[in-house]
Amino acid sequence: MIYSRSFDLTKNLFVIGRVLIGVYFLLPGLAKILLFSDNLSVVISKEVPLPSFSLSLIAVTQIVCGIWIIFGKNIKVSSISLVITTLLINFYIHDFWNLKGSPDQGHEIQNFVKNLGILAGLLILSKEK
Repeated sequence: MIYSRSFDLTKNLFVIGRVLIGVYFLLPGLAKILLFSDNLSVVISKEVPLPSFSLSLIAVTQIVCGIWIIFGKNIKVSSISLVITTLLINFYIHDFWNLKGSPDQGHEIQNFVKNLGILAGLLILSKEK
């Protein structure tokens, strides 16, 4: 009986973690759509190639893959897609190396490193069946 309880707890914790990581991408994806012009200004200022297309693609990827992860569908594809998305966001948006001497550099370092942790979670999640 103790074994089945801890097995159920493990399964429930996995589902909770999966839902949380899905929400982590779903909400920013929705915000990118709802606040498109504000986000587009940031993307343009960071010199992201094809800014409107890139922002739209990232938003749709975050929304669709976030929902899939929340509901436990297409987990491997969603996780890998969000790994790529997170790497691109880190490279283009959280480019702390271009902010030497800027008061924003520390904040961008923090976001960059936080995203590495999220990336690790996605890589682990991608191994799920």
